[in-house]
Amino acid sequence: MIALVSILIPAYNAENTLAETIESALAQTWKRTEIIVLDDGSRDRTAEVARRFEPRVKVVSMPNQGAAGARNQLFRLSKGDFIQWLDADDLLAPDKIERQLVALNGSQDKRVLLASPWAPFFFRMGHAQFTPDSLWQSLTALDWLLHKMGENLYTQTATWLTSRELAEAAGPWDTRVLSDDDGEYFCRVLLAAGRTHFVPDAKVYYRTSASSRLSYVGSSDRKKNALLVSMKLHVQYLRSLEESERVREACLTYLRNWFLVFYPERPDLVAELQKLAVELEGSLDAPALRWKYAWIRPVFGWKAAKWAQLRLPEFKSSCLRSCDRTLYRLAGERAVVNGRV
Repeated sequence: MIALVSILIPAYNAENTLAETIESALAQTWKRTEIIVLDDGSRDRTAEVARRFEPRVKVVSMPNQGAAGARNQLFRLSKGDFIQWLDADDLLAPDKIERQLVALNGSQDKRVLLASPWAPFFFRMGHAQFTPDSLWQSLTALDWLLHKMGENLYTQTATWLTSRELAEAAGPWDTRVLSDDDGEYFCRVLLAAGRTHFVPDAKVYYRTSASSRLSYVGSSDRKKNALLVSMKLHVQYLRSLEESERVREACLTYLRNWFLVFYPERPDLVAELQKLAVELEGSLDAPALRWKYAWIRPVFGWKAAKWAQLRLPEFKSSCLRSCDRTLYRLAGERAVVNGRV
């Protein structure tokens, strides 16, 4: 029997992007799908936008409980043999799911975790650039985590295609984790799978949004607390696969890459990270600032220098996003004019 794929879309205040996301789900060349949108207590017209696609899309509304809670509810509602997670502002290439399932080549192994490439974009999907990294290959769980944590890499949520058996083995999304819930969750899926199968032509388009996005930590103490939970779990998961010098070094690199988020404003969390570093036979020095921001420290102080390093890239991204939005709208208006001509 042809596999049923559940495309699960948690949505919160996503009225501006949701329709395009749903359209990318409906356009899948793998036709045996169910699409479920969960409106997680939105305060805008998210539910109204979603219901325009009924009955092809099942729409459910519930009081806000956060992304992880919404995803757990979506999974309970789903019936698919495979699970395709899709955030409410991202897009799937039309043949994304089909390419991944065809890559199984008739295998009945339900513990294969299917991966794919992704590219960021603001508004103009045609300008997305796919830039390969060390995760863009089939890997064992151990090697995948070594690359991710040792090289500070990231894989977008929608790239994965997960069998129901794998999802059940991994367990529910952790509602304690706010800013890296997908990273922590797919670590567990990966441990259950043991390996990834990378399908190079199954493309995902990740919409880069403003600093209010779920993954952004900023100055939120709540998100910093949650990030520490995720980081400790990442270290635990990798060490469960192998206890070696290369694993400890990858874990220490991972801690150092994220140390600036906590230092020095949260001495309690800094102390916890220092303790974890000692367990890994290492230590955490005061985080170094990049050269383009280091000069700010002797002139304006550490706080200003840290603010610049964390926030100025966000400001640059916001400016690029605004420019891309303008070009996107101009292209739309031009298409209308040309249509009339």
